[in-house]
Amino acid sequence: MRKPQGRGLDLARKHVTSCLAELSSMLKSQEFLKSQSDITSQKGDESCTTASGCRPIGFDVSLNSRLLSPAPPRAVQILAWSDAIRYFEKLLHDLDIICALSLDPVLENVLHFIAQFQKSVPDLVPRAFLQTLLVQDGKLYGRDLFCDVISRALSLPDIIGDKEFQSNEFVVQLGQLVTNLLKILCTNTAWQRRKLGKSLQDWSTISIQLELALKREFGETRNVLADENMCMRVSKQLLVWSQEHTYWIASRFLILGFELDLYSPSEYCMVYWYMHVVFIKLIEKMQLRILASNENSRRKGKKKKDHSKDSVRDTPFPSSCLLLQCYVLLSEGLSMLLAALRKESKSFQSPSIFNTEQERFMQHFDLLQKAQIPECITYYSFKEAAAQAHMADVMKYNFFKEIQKIIPSLKGSFASEPEKLAELRQIEQVAEHNRIALNIINHVGASDPKLRVSFEFTHHPHFAVAVVKRS
Repeated sequence: MRKPQGRGLDLARKHVTSCLAELSSMLKSQEFLKSQSDITSQKGDESCTTASGCRPIGFDVSLNSRLLSPAPPRAVQILAWSDAIRYFEKLLHDLDIICALSLDPVLENVLHFIAQFQKSVPDLVPRAFLQTLLVQDGKLYGRDLFCDVISRALSLPDIIGDKEFQSNEFVVQLGQLVTNLLKILCTNTAWQRRKLGKSLQDWSTISIQLELALKREFGETRNVLADENMCMRVSKQLLVWSQEHTYWIASRFLILGFELDLYSPSEYCMVYWYMHVVFIKLIEKMQLRILASNENSRRKGKKKKDHSKDSVRDTPFPSSCLLLQCYVLLSEGLSMLLAALRKESKSFQSPSIFNTEQERFMQHFDLLQKAQIPECITYYSFKEAAAQAHMADVMKYNFFKEIQKIIPSLKGSFASEPEKLAELRQIEQVAEHNRIALNIINHVGASDPKLRVSFEFTHHPHFAVAVVKRS
């Protein structure tokens, strides 16, 4: 796995298969070893550190308790034998997933792979190997320059290898930001969230610099023109691309807060509201990028006189946009439901003597606010939106029912992607349960003192399900 450019991955995968077979044989040997032992296990199989149940020879757990100078004396907790086998099995499975990576140079696919891989909570070893594979000698997989990765993401193959593009100040900076992003995404959840939050300032700054440079060079024209030059087109697409990734990082920053249990139930309303705003911006930038990519394709196959007519036609957006739309609807539906419950039943309000709601808002979103993500969004924007929420409006817009209308078409699009299908099933269950809960709350009345509403993460790690009970 240490070989450059992923040359040893196929052989490494064969070794992983061999190791898993050896572990399986070791596991099967447990009964035989127990039968050969004269000692009856008193601790039980769950806590034995050997397969036979005998005390290990030549090893003492407390041996190094006083040898670790920076730490207080303590005995290291040793895994039970069966737990150790399971640990190595998971470790090998995680390494196998890395070895099976197709080395796709498309950045969007790389980011999706890392995010999906992190869901299994891999250990330090596979995460370190993944980072080493992704970033070698300042290149993706040790072979693709990051400036070429960016030009491929912009759907501008003509500028791949172009010296002027590679030496562009903004492209160099974005290449470094992408390198750092890949390294950050390979860290543990807590470290990853902290570093992502701090990196937002850099991404936001370069987006602002790009926008100012675009206005300075080409004026206020923002629409795609038929006769614009290559330099202007690349600058516009680079701006949209950097903004899209800024909002992608912001969305991941917010989502990881749920995995780390950073939000209390009284804060779910503001968190889902902020997520809803960020997801909308992410869709907007993604659609602009797709429009620009389609525009580049049309330029090659169409004459300029037909070009302006085609540009106004509706462009079909990919399923990834529709999936994001589901996240928007879920976030907005949950934030409005929570705001209505706060307003009409006085629930999910936990005034603290230590800090106010505004202070908690800043504690959670300070890094986003400093980077102005999104622009003109403050605590008062949230308060105004929450004050206008009513249960009647939540029923009227029925966000959860809208999700159920989108899901069937997405299932067909993701038929060959089991991970996406699993995500859709989770979203569908969250939408269905919340739709039923909403109908019950509306029927009984949110102000009913006997009504008890709680939120649980039983179907999705990031989107809660309302559980309605009567006391």
